[in-house]
Amino acid sequence: MAHGLATAHKPAAPSWYRMAQPTSRRRALWIRGGDRTRWAACGCAWDAVAITPIQLGLDALVAMRLGTESGYRVLADQIRGVLYILVPPGTGAAAIGLPGVRVLSTGSQLLIPVTEHGTPAAHWISPPRPSRPRLVPTGRLTTRLRRLMAPADEGATAR
Repeated sequence: MAHGLATAHKPAAPSWYRMAQPTSRRRALWIRGGDRTRWAACGCAWDAVAITPIQLGLDALVAMRLGTESGYRVLADQIRGVLYILVPPGTGAAAIGLPGVRVLSTGSQLLIPVTEHGTPAAHWISPPRPSRPRLVPTGRLTTRLRRLMAPADEGATAR
């Protein structure tokens, strides 16, 4: 590379952990109370895998190497400490029985943001794109969650 030439560096993509952390700007918007949420039926366009604590769900997303800017639908309830990962409809049952995991499918509803910033009870960590939304593959998600939950000695042999 020639000296003196400026190189353009692409800014690093934000991490799932940083995106999940509410900024002071977002908190100020929540305090103003201008943003809204609504109940959405699960099981038609997507199922939701609810993961507690949020950190476990973030660890799974990182382990899956899903890009934060890829348009996957992920939202958080900062009040209850739950991460919701949207997966293809009818597939969430694969996660039933995992500790700290609850599945929302047909007959359930999920609180989702209607406005850009949502509320502390429902805000997009990875907002949906106007084009067809991307859903996290359920099999990959449950595999990662199982590995993360495995005791340390089992986890080393399972990898």
